Amino acid sequence: MRNTSFPGLHSPAAGFDEPFEVLSACHDRVRRSLDLLQRLAAHVRAHGADTQARDAARDVARYFNVAAPAHHEDEERHVIPPLLGSADARLREAAQRMLADHTRIRASWAALEPLLQALQAGEVPPGLDAAAQDFVDVHDGHLELEDGLAFPGARDLQAAAPDAAQRRLDMGRDMAARRGVKPA
Repeated sequence: MRNTSFPGLHSPAAGFDEPFEVLSACHDRVRRSLDLLQRLAAHVRAHGADTQARDAARDVARYFNVAAPAHHEDEERHVIPPLLGSADARLREAAQRMLADHTRIRASWAALEPLLQALQAGEVPPGLDAAAQDFVDVHDGHLELEDGLAFPGARDLQAAAPDAAQRRLDMGRDMAARRGVKPA
């Protein structure tokens, strides 16, 4: 399954037949995009809205406007519900934190995204540094929570179900279909 027009899918990653691996691989791309955002803010301070800054702003905006929302939807459809239904209080708390984090991430992005659009248009928008840092900060601990507790917990819950293989298949198919990726 492949669709090179979707941000991040050009990177080596697991296939949708292993959906939890896809979710984990997405976190690598989130980390790279957050790093690019930090380097972009420093570059703009030194060089203004030059071609490199405009290109980097476009890359960051594309990733967080397209791929990141799909990733959050994956989690909200396939990771959070089983965690909320778990007998394990730590998993239920992780699910609640994930939902709260997603709300904060969306709000922070809503403040940053117009500044990146202005930068793409050649402007150096006031407040870019602060908005970029806030966006990085709202991710603090979020990816670690998901990688270290939420994904393994949801994977284990799925594996314990009598129809585990079908659930994994359905999850991967849903994730692929929402991205316009067709089976190979």
